[in-house]
Amino acid sequence: MSTAVIASEAHPTASKTAPGPDLRALAELSVLTEASAPAVLSFVQQRFGDRAAIASSFGVEDIVLLHLASVYAPSLTVFTLDTGRLPEETHEVMELVRRRFQLRIETFAPERAAVERLESEQGYYSFRASLQARKDCCGVRKVEPLRRALAGKQAWLTGLRREQTQTRTAIDVAGWDDGFGLWKFNPLSSWTTAQTWAYVQEHSLPYNRLHDLGYPSIGCAPCTRAVKPYEDLRAGRWWWENAEHKECGLHRQP
Repeated sequence: MSTAVIASEAHPTASKTAPGPDLRALAELSVLTEASAPAVLSFVQQRFGDRAAIASSFGVEDIVLLHLASVYAPSLTVFTLDTGRLPEETHEVMELVRRRFQLRIETFAPERAAVERLESEQGYYSFRASLQARKDCCGVRKVEPLRRALAGKQAWLTGLRREQTQTRTAIDVAGWDDGFGLWKFNPLSSWTTAQTWAYVQEHSLPYNRLHDLGYPSIGCAPCTRAVKPYEDLRAGRWWWENAEHKECGLHRQP
């Protein structure tokens, strides 16, 4: 894997003091370019253990990833970001997964004072006023909690897939995340939607019931709607914005 590929996950607002990638680890990661999800998870388990964490929003991809990790990378920790505006159905599946996998899920919520200030100064639907206002909301409710969740970790894993949207078509299976100063792994990056759902059915996994109501991608309740059959998988996220803007700051487009 080239240094250009490693840089593909770089966060444009990266701290200037963030440590760079270990070149020895860079060489090790080159074997993962075409690796299967179990192989990637096994690598992370061996290389990082509990210094790696799975970020889960409990969409269908994340549940597949958690199930695979329970087999191939059981030492990894798991966390979620509870923004304060998640649909009830998301909390329901979080609890189902917690019980099914006997899993400890660390929950990170936005800072109370920051939410109070945001809502007091900008209102309760400020995220629809402009792109910057939406990014401000995501920054408070998602990005800042993620920084706390990743503190002290050396790697994090996500359920991102290239097929999800045009902003994710170039994601790689592994790379250095400049924004958070650690390695990032996307074991399911090459999986198709059909492959993902086939795995869920094969293993009888729980999933968010909003998926059955036309929600292929699920975020905060006021920022998510069902999509039409002909629409992009993430068309229901921030549907008032242009497609190229539909990221919250956790995952930046290459």
